[in-house]
Amino acid sequence: MSNEANILPSDIIVAHSVINELTLKNHELLDKNQELQQQVDWFNRQLFGERSEKTINDTDLGPMEQLWLGGEVPEQTQAALATTIKEHVRKRCGKQALVDNCGESGLRFDSSVPVEEIPCPPAEIAGLKPEEYEVIDTKVTERLCQRSSYYVKRYLRTVVKLKASKELVNQAAPEAVFERSYADATLLAGILVDKFQYYMPLYRQHQRMAQSGIKIARANLTSWTHRTAALFAPIYSAVLVSALASEVLALDESPMKAGQEKKGKLHRGYMWVLYGDKDEAVFLYSDTRAMSAIEPHLKNFCGKLITDGYTVYDKLCSKYEKIEHALCWAHARREFFEAKDYEPDRSNKALKLIQKLYDVEAEIRELKLEGIKKQQYRALNARSTVDAFFEWLKEEQKNNSLLPSNKFQKASTYALNREEGLRLYLSDPDVPIDTNHLERQIRPIPLGRKNWLFCWTEVGAHAVAIIQTLISCCKLHGVNPFEYFVDVLSRIDSHPAARVDELTPRNWAASRKLPATP
Repeated sequence: MSNEANILPSDIIVAHSVINELTLKNHELLDKNQELQQQVDWFNRQLFGERSEKTINDTDLGPMEQLWLGGEVPEQTQAALATTIKEHVRKRCGKQALVDNCGESGLRFDSSVPVEEIPCPPAEIAGLKPEEYEVIDTKVTERLCQRSSYYVKRYLRTVVKLKASKELVNQAAPEAVFERSYADATLLAGILVDKFQYYMPLYRQHQRMAQSGIKIARANLTSWTHRTAALFAPIYSAVLVSALASEVLALDESPMKAGQEKKGKLHRGYMWVLYGDKDEAVFLYSDTRAMSAIEPHLKNFCGKLITDGYTVYDKLCSKYEKIEHALCWAHARREFFEAKDYEPDRSNKALKLIQKLYDVEAEIRELKLEGIKKQQYRALNARSTVDAFFEWLKEEQKNNSLLPSNKFQKASTYALNREEGLRLYLSDPDVPIDTNHLERQIRPIPLGRKNWLFCWTEVGAHAVAIIQTLISCCKLHGVNPFEYFVDVLSRIDSHPAARVDELTPRNWAASRKLPATP
């Protein structure tokens, strides 16, 4: 009798069961391996890869413009990429050329830069009378120089005795920002701008002062920063009130270490950022990322709130019916961008559909459409793409047996779960397609983390929120933060408290008719 005949049916059942169990285990291990590989790839991108999410669409190039490896640029493409400037062929940079002063040395600067002219006559005319030589031309050589950034104002207040009354008179000392302080308004403004706009920590500023021959206690810089922020607190509150009065409000948050949690470890707090429809960005520090951090500010808000997909925002908007929740397409796109290495065909199709929506927004900006015309243009050119996008995702969810851990599956689930919020921008022309305008205002926080690293106390974190709010609003409204701080600090004590809103950067710029930054 053969060996096959000796195998019992029960043995076959057991064997199939073992095979099925091993197959299932193998699939689980493969899925786990893929998930871990995705994490490794993500960390590698953070450390060594490009952060940009831009994609090159080959369909935008004609057949003659697509280059093979080792190929040459077609002549017509070379002509498009180059322009003739003073008999030299250079690449077109895409930026508007400077039209300010430009000497023979090529140094470019505007009229606000002071120029010190130093005559350099030739040694051969030394001792000659003017009629003995003739000036033919003047050659100009320029050097960009720098003076010390610190100087001392010395007020010489003369004490005079009046002979008739024998009275001693003396001019009172100019008022200081802080009583009995030798810190001028320009110094305080410079400290704030250097730290919060140019990310120079206070200890580096202290070192620069020492190298300039100025000897002061380093603690003074910290004290001045906190006290100046406290002076600006009423203006900061006025900006917050103005932003919360918006009909469309963008919201996001970024982590920031502040306050000592225990010895050797700092607490992880969060800087929340609000962006109103009057182009005002407001920073709010909280020691938590929970809804309790932002709810007190938004519980009376009535309008449309655009955010990313963080669940706290959805809970907040669900709790207050007067808040309509719009969602950011850039965050939805990011999910598919991160999945394109694992599901390239599906992910690239999703990216191309989303790109069509951004192309429509670019056309709207080019045509300068506003209000109902903007809404109609979106309905005519973008709505069908949005419908096709979500219909395709639903079909993919039905027809494909992708595991929940699959990157594309996660991306499609993210978008489908937020379909209503992603569609909201189509029905309201004032709602932007994404929160990129807000993300640009958040950048100073991570840039600051790389320089001054953390805030030693939560008081310092609140000071960061106040000063960063004013600097961001200054830049949004075309205001030089240094000039703004100097002017406000010089008259903040005498300004009526009931008119504090006049000192917000937006109103300060309007009073001087400064153009807002686009």
